[in-house]
Amino acid sequence: MILVLRALGVGDLVTATPALRALRAAHPDEEVALVAPGWLAPLVDLVGGVDRLIDTPGLGALPWAGPPPRLAVNLHGRGPESHRMLARTRPGRLLAHANPDAGHHDGPAWRADEHEVDRWCRLLDRYGIPADRTDLDLRRPVPDGAPAGVTVLHPGSKVPAKRWPPDRFAALARELAARGHRVVLTGSADERATAERVASDAGLPAGAVLAGRTDLGGLAALVAYARLVVSGDTGVAHLATGYRTASVVLFGPVSPALWGPPPGRPRHRALWAGDGDWRRWDGVGSHPAMAALGVEDVLAAVDEVERAVRFPGAVAA
Repeated sequence: MILVLRALGVGDLVTATPALRALRAAHPDEEVALVAPGWLAPLVDLVGGVDRLIDTPGLGALPWAGPPPRLAVNLHGRGPESHRMLARTRPGRLLAHANPDAGHHDGPAWRADEHEVDRWCRLLDRYGIPADRTDLDLRRPVPDGAPAGVTVLHPGSKVPAKRWPPDRFAALARELAARGHRVVLTGSADERATAERVASDAGLPAGAVLAGRTDLGGLAALVAYARLVVSGDTGVAHLATGYRTASVVLFGPVSPALWGPPPGRPRHRALWAGDGDWRRWDGVGSHPAMAALGVEDVLAAVDEVERAVRFPGAVAA
């Protein structure tokens, strides 16, 4: 049995897809159990390669009563807490980044400037398990009533600094609708008020607001069959990458070199104005690098990714 820890969110799970599939390919006859929040179950099925999901909301006590796993793999972080969480299951071997504080001297050193996909592929490669960083495509869910061909705008984020101003989302939605896009607005139940404000200011019908009305499986289906996705650096952006749905992702405090769409996928465009001096930022509202992005910048990026969809032979999609 192989026990894998990744008790995080949607984007975190999608970026770990190549590593999870590499573990499955290297150990085809062993059970792979993923330690992650239970609400991610629909997405775990779309990633594939996982036999069992152990519902764990985050780091802490692990509900584990089985025999010691042959392998425990830390795809969660650098330790020491995550290392110790897995070590308590008494695995035959722990695959993880080196962390002397956790008593784990094996494994590669942590690199702060590494893309999240590459981080976990490099970890496994250190232990002789090859992983393909490009293996990010997710299984397509059954549409199950999800509207196809819509343009998904996702104005929310759990992190306030990653939110583009709602008035700019409204201006973007208004212009895209004028161009013939069928715009819908997604988000959590807590973000519904923001989505409603954007829809109202953009002149969209009330039915365009899907925030709080889709579960994770429904959101995945919506993105999988969408025409376009525009969002901040959130899980929705990673779903768009996994389905090769044209997307424009707006970055603020974190560089797209760490969390952005991987190179070589022209259907996805990352926008970032992060080369400025933001050290005097007061920490309130959108990050200055996010606020520096204008509506015209996003519209120009939309044109780029839509050209990549129309003319896929021009560059490798």
